[in-house]
Amino acid sequence: MLEKFKELICEYVEAEPDAITEESRFIEDLHFNSYDFVDFLGAVETEFDIVIDESEIMDLHTVGDAIAYAQKLQGE
Repeated sequence: MLEKFKELICEYVEAEPDAITEESRFIEDLHFNSYDFVDFLGAVETEFDIVIDESEIMDLHTVGDAIAYAQKLQGE
Protein backbone atom coordinates (compact mmCIF):
# COMPACT_ATOMS: atom_id res chain seq x y z
CA MET A 1 0.00 0.00 0.00
CA LEU A 2 2.94 2.35 0.65
CA GLU A 3 3.92 2.27 -3.03
CA LYS A 4 0.43 3.34 -4.12
CA PHE A 5 0.44 6.12 -1.53
CA LYS A 6 3.79 7.31 -2.88
CA GLU A 7 2.31 7.48 -6.39
CA LEU A 8 -0.68 9.46 -5.17
CA ILE A 9 1.46 11.81 -3.08
CA CYS A 10 3.67 12.61 -6.07
CA GLU A 11 0.58 13.69 -8.02
CA TYR A 12 -0.02 16.48 -5.49
CA VAL A 13 3.40 17.63 -4.30
CA GLU A 14 6.91 17.59 -5.66
CA ALA A 15 8.54 14.79 -3.75
CA GLU A 16 10.93 12.00 -4.62
CA PRO A 17 9.13 8.68 -4.16
CA ASP A 18 12.25 7.11 -2.63
CA ALA A 19 12.28 9.83 0.04
CA ILE A 20 8.70 9.14 1.15
CA THR A 21 8.43 6.83 4.15
CA GLU A 22 5.66 5.93 6.56
CA GLU A 23 7.22 8.45 8.96
CA SER A 24 6.98 11.30 6.41
CA ARG A 25 4.73 14.08 7.71
CA PHE A 26 2.31 15.54 5.19
CA ILE A 27 2.73 19.21 6.13
CA GLU A 28 6.24 19.46 7.54
CA ASP A 29 8.11 16.98 5.31
CA LEU A 30 6.05 16.71 2.11
CA HIS A 31 4.87 20.35 2.10
CA PHE A 32 1.20 19.68 1.49
CA ASN A 33 -1.07 22.68 1.85
CA SER A 34 -4.58 22.14 3.15
CA TYR A 35 -6.17 22.29 -0.32
CA ASP A 36 -3.78 19.68 -1.77
CA PHE A 37 -4.20 17.47 1.30
CA VAL A 38 -7.99 17.39 0.96
CA ASP A 39 -7.68 16.64 -2.78
CA PHE A 40 -5.15 13.90 -2.00
CA LEU A 41 -7.52 12.33 0.52
CA GLY A 42 -10.24 12.34 -2.13
CA ALA A 43 -7.91 10.41 -4.42
CA VAL A 44 -7.19 7.95 -1.58
CA GLU A 45 -10.94 7.44 -1.13
CA THR A 46 -11.36 6.72 -4.83
CA GLU A 47 -8.29 4.49 -5.12
CA PHE A 48 -9.11 2.33 -2.11
CA ASP A 49 -12.92 2.57 -2.27
CA ILE A 50 -13.24 3.99 1.23
CA VAL A 51 -14.92 7.01 2.83
CA ILE A 52 -12.74 9.10 5.12
CA ASP A 53 -14.57 10.65 8.06
CA GLU A 54 -13.87 14.39 7.96
CA SER A 55 -13.63 14.50 11.75
CA GLU A 56 -10.66 12.12 11.59
CA ILE A 57 -8.59 14.05 9.03
CA MET A 58 -6.79 16.03 11.75
CA ASP A 59 -5.40 12.76 13.13
CA LEU A 60 -3.58 11.92 9.87
CA HIS A 61 -0.16 13.48 10.37
CA THR A 62 2.10 10.96 8.65
CA VAL A 63 1.91 8.71 5.63
CA GLY A 64 1.84 5.77 8.04
CA ASP A 65 -1.17 7.27 9.85
CA ALA A 66 -3.05 7.53 6.55
CA ILE A 67 -2.11 4.01 5.48
CA ALA A 68 -3.21 2.53 8.81
CA TYR A 69 -6.49 4.47 8.65
CA ALA A 70 -7.16 3.32 5.05
CA GLN A 71 -6.43 -0.28 6.01
CA LYS A 72 -8.79 0.01 8.98
CA LEU A 73 -11.57 1.36 6.74
CA GLN A 74 -11.01 -1.41 4.22
CA GLY A 75 -11.40 -3.97 6.98
CA GLU A 76 -14.74 -2.57 8.16
